Amino acid sequence: MTAGAAMLELGLRPGEWVEVLSEDEILVTLDAEGALEGLLFMPEMRQYCGQRFQVQSRADKTCDTVTKTGGRRMRRAVHLATRCDGSGHGCCHASCLLFWKEGWLRRVDGAGMAERIPAPSKELGRRIEDAASHTDPGAVVRYRCQATDLVRASAPLFQWDLRQYWRDWWHGGVSLGRMARVFAIAAFNALQRLRGGSLYPRFPNVPPLTRTPTGRLDLQPGELVRIKSPKEIGMTLDAEGRNRGMRFDAPEQVPFCGGTYRVLRRVERLIDERTGQMVELRNPCIVLDGVACSGNYSPKRYFCPRAIYSYWREIWLDRVGPAGPWPGAPGSPS
Repeated sequence: MTAGAAMLELGLRPGEWVEVLSEDEILVTLDAEGALEGLLFMPEMRQYCGQRFQVQSRADKTCDTVTKTGGRRMRRAVHLATRCDGSGHGCCHASCLLFWKEGWLRRVDGAGMAERIPAPSKELGRRIEDAASHTDPGAVVRYRCQATDLVRASAPLFQWDLRQYWRDWWHGGVSLGRMARVFAIAAFNALQRLRGGSLYPRFPNVPPLTRTPTGRLDLQPGELVRIKSPKEIGMTLDAEGRNRGMRFDAPEQVPFCGGTYRVLRRVERLIDERTGQMVELRNPCIVLDGVACSGNYSPKRYFCPRAIYSYWREIWLDRVGPAGPWPGAPGSPS
């Protein structure tokens, strides 16, 4: 890895067009583990080499889903409208938004495919596939991906570091109006905690269950569903706010309650980001098209652009329409 590649900084902003470099160009930026500044280039990303995308958001910050410390600082990275399909990691269903180092991109004008589609690089393929998984002495397969290695690709970011919010506005496309709303809600919730009052978004207090119920709709991609009310969902949770082990993230999920959305996919297997092991879900859950964490309501991760899909138990949903084609369908033309 050359020092110039590691330090390349384009200063990209949301809405700008970029082209993903060829595989050979990306190869020279990677270290022996297939990473640039700690961020893995994964097998699922090879399909995008030579294609052009608009920058969706900067990835100057992200949330720590591994050690749960809150926010993390990243540098020289952005998000494009690309999500991991899990094909190189045991068909994981998490569909994480991919991180792209600016050293893997070039700024271009206009949309469309690049004129030259690069030939596959066998050396790049071997390096990133070797990094994607390994089998430990106990014969347990452990996967590595951008999510499992997030801590090594980032640095601690404290909530009271005001520079992050300047970057969110100046570089990240977060409007002053959105900032004002989020900070007003944060101040209101801080006061409510002192008073012992209800937080916003409001989630009703209902008697917790010792054994939570399950429901099965056998929902399939494309079907229309209505998310139940907060009270209806609350009646399915235990004292920790979980249903069959899955937590309902009230601050980020309540705003979607009552809305109608299409099923994007069923989630039946996920990589445990702390251990790297594949987890088969005994009770599958659902992700909905366009329903992801906003970063508007959760302390320590305000304005996080990672857009992690929210997980929904089928007992939290009502079927309202059959499956059908829609622009957000996996594999549909963009």
